[in-house]
Amino acid sequence: MSGESVLIVEDEGDIRDLLSYNLGREGYRITSVASGEEALARLDSDRFDLVLLDLMLPGIDGLSVCRKLKSSAKTEDVAVVMLTAKGEEPDIVAGLNLGADDYITKPFSLKVLLTRIRAVLRRTQAVESDSGRPEDREQTVAIHDLLIHPGRHQVLCNNKPVELTSTEFRVLRLLAGKPGWVFTRQQILDGVHGSNYAITDRAVDVQIVGLRKKLGPSAKYIETVRGVGYRFKE
Repeated sequence: MSGESVLIVEDEGDIRDLLSYNLGREGYRITSVASGEEALARLDSDRFDLVLLDLMLPGIDGLSVCRKLKSSAKTEDVAVVMLTAKGEEPDIVAGLNLGADDYITKPFSLKVLLTRIRAVLRRTQAVESDSGRPEDREQTVAIHDLLIHPGRHQVLCNNKPVELTSTEFRVLRLLAGKPGWVFTRQQILDGVHGSNYAITDRAVDVQIVGLRKKLGPSAKYIETVRGVGYRFKE
């Protein structure tokens, strides 16, 4: 049995009950709410390992909930899986750029949903278990004026912290981990999200744009290889 706590944010009662029942059977501790306002109140008072978040909500929408969640030091490490009927790429990219860990489009397969949730929780717990260990110092990437610490999920640029979403952090870590190596867009998607991720590789361009903006002058180290992909300057 899993035991992790999951907050389900879904305004459709039938879907909310379906998710609560099936995730409960898997051993997760379930709390369910029907609106973004209720979700934010719960997140303020209780600790969750993962939020299963519908984007189309009455009142405060799912993207706004995700933005507030990821901008708070109290909840920024909570995993987020978006659940949405909106399969358009801009909505998916917007959620990922806000820091969401994965997404599922409606109608969905329960088997796929449970597999994605388990994968996200494993990835989140791996980061948490690594933090604070002495051997993490060996994993730190120091290149040019950047210091990338995987265990702490921290990036320093000229000794100043750079606030990145989890997706942006993984993209930067992937590129900087092999300076000079050219990654195709699909390789970046596979390296950051895993294979069989249902999003087009054009989404990588959007994530690179956001990453470059946050890196400021250090953005020059992320080079575009026309017709192929991206590389980090040696």
